[in-house]
Amino acid sequence: MITALATSDLPAHSHNAVSPESVLKDVFGYGEFRDGQGEVIHHVCQGGDALVLLPTGGGKSLCYQIPALVREGTAIVVSPLISLMQDQVEQLKALGVKADYLNSTLDAEAQANINDSLITGKLDLLYVSPERLMQYAFQQLLGRASIALFAIDEAHCVSHWGHDFRQDYRALGKIKSRFSHIPVIGLTATADTATQADILTQLNLNAPLVYKGSFDRPNIRYRVMSKYKAFDQVVSYVKQQEGSGIIYCNSRAKVDDLHNKLFRLGFRCAAYHAGMDSDERELVQRQFLNDKIDIVVATVAFGMGINKSNVRYVVHHDVPRSVESYYQETGRAGRDGLESEALLLFDEKDAARVKQWIEQGESGDRNHIELQKFAAMEAFSEAQTCRRQVLLNYFSQFSDSACGNCDICLDPPKMIDGLVIAQKVLSCILRLSQQASSQYIIDVLRGKQLKKLQEAGHHKLSTYGIGKDKSDSYWHNILNQLVHKGLIRVDITAYAALRLTEAARPVLKGEVPVQLAVPRLEFKPDKKTKQAPANYDRTLFTRLKHLRKVLAEENEVPPYVVFSDATLVDMACKLPVNRTTLLEVSGVGQTKLDRYGDAFIKLIDDYIHRDS
Repeated sequence: MITALATSDLPAHSHNAVSPESVLKDVFGYGEFRDGQGEVIHHVCQGGDALVLLPTGGGKSLCYQIPALVREGTAIVVSPLISLMQDQVEQLKALGVKADYLNSTLDAEAQANINDSLITGKLDLLYVSPERLMQYAFQQLLGRASIALFAIDEAHCVSHWGHDFRQDYRALGKIKSRFSHIPVIGLTATADTATQADILTQLNLNAPLVYKGSFDRPNIRYRVMSKYKAFDQVVSYVKQQEGSGIIYCNSRAKVDDLHNKLFRLGFRCAAYHAGMDSDERELVQRQFLNDKIDIVVATVAFGMGINKSNVRYVVHHDVPRSVESYYQETGRAGRDGLESEALLLFDEKDAARVKQWIEQGESGDRNHIELQKFAAMEAFSEAQTCRRQVLLNYFSQFSDSACGNCDICLDPPKMIDGLVIAQKVLSCILRLSQQASSQYIIDVLRGKQLKKLQEAGHHKLSTYGIGKDKSDSYWHNILNQLVHKGLIRVDITAYAALRLTEAARPVLKGEVPVQLAVPRLEFKPDKKTKQAPANYDRTLFTRLKHLRKVLAEENEVPPYVVFSDATLVDMACKLPVNRTTLLEVSGVGQTKLDRYGDAFIKLIDDYIHRDS
């Protein structure tokens, strides 16, 4: 549809005259397609089906939004979350695109009005839930409308092999049978080989173009730390960060606890989980998008489709259940392409607990798949080789060179002969009859003067105090490494008591060597290699951000809806002082030029001539 382009300064095109390239420039403000985008967009514009696998922030949305504006009719976009729909629609409207959503938050009158707009061809895009799309009445309505295409966002939800399978998505394959002449495009940021094949089968696509972009997000630095005194670690880390961040925890109780503690220390933060009512959640999301708070402490309920481009770091307080979840959650950092970080705090006890939860699941088949997925997540967490290689290999994107931008590459683990250290730990476990938890074992090794040790007579053991020269956190790290190496297992059925495995026997006898990594116990910031162009003016960038905030508040939209950080950086590099040069800045399209351009041009012009 061409309506999206008919902003005040644009000529009304005849429909066929609109090319994907002109929509990209005039509406979205970009000079060229990213890798793969052009191919997919042209294919869908010509009526073909497609499956697009691109990382978060890789430009998936444009793969259906541009065809929606080029083809006749309305594009129907299936999205799993209300917040996701609202976010996308708000950004499209800011670009002058006629977009809307239909969901349960709207009253009957509003829904009826949107249905009318659909039938009369007044919409470019309409976002709906999978349940809505499969309703008989809604399909009857679609039969009376002109439909440009169907886009299935988060398409991994249709697959049993996907990490986020949803029953509602299962029926979406019927759309192709019912509307066989209309193109269908599936989009996802995470799908291993089995999931990809299943999506194609489930969606019933007809000779689709499958485009798989690189899963690499080179601007994200991956780090894993041994989890010990997690709260102190989180505080120390967050204090060293600039900008917005998300901290993920695996339970509501942990979210509330961590948020309360951070809040008391004066951090601008909020909690987010499914136990809060929808108004509260909506408020937190809005505050985060509007930069009113810096940190959201959340369960995985937060973030799918949160298109905030300037999240600078993501912390996983607890280990995720799959590499896909981890990848998707860390992918919420650095969507503007500027440097960002992902920190995972890893602990064997957490891992044992997750395995226990999975094993207690309802479905045997599903449990088996989830256990395999979790094993891959553990392997990533315990890796002693480049983390990005481990991550990319999981998605069958094999890479033989180390990335140079993860903790292992930047500070390779120093290996030492750990036989004596391992023997100290293993014999202590044995002396405590394999009934003690890790902290108790450490208390004995460090010779602590504790009443419970005295009462149990454990201060008389030969292993009492043999590790007093090292800290608690040092021994926690060593215990974790011995669990990784298969010498110890955590018995969840017995209050997380540590037990020796068969492999521990030859170590105790000194018959086999043991290599251990020197424990890393605190977070050290590295010399940052800034990926943003070094030649942009920081002072001007700060002023542009302030102007953006003022305009965002006036227009009641989040700041990034005005312009992203990356667009402001480009402005600070190119210093545009008229409408023509401002249009050359990445992310400035015709509607945004009309809406905000003059204010930014004036600020830049004043800044350049401030001393003259």
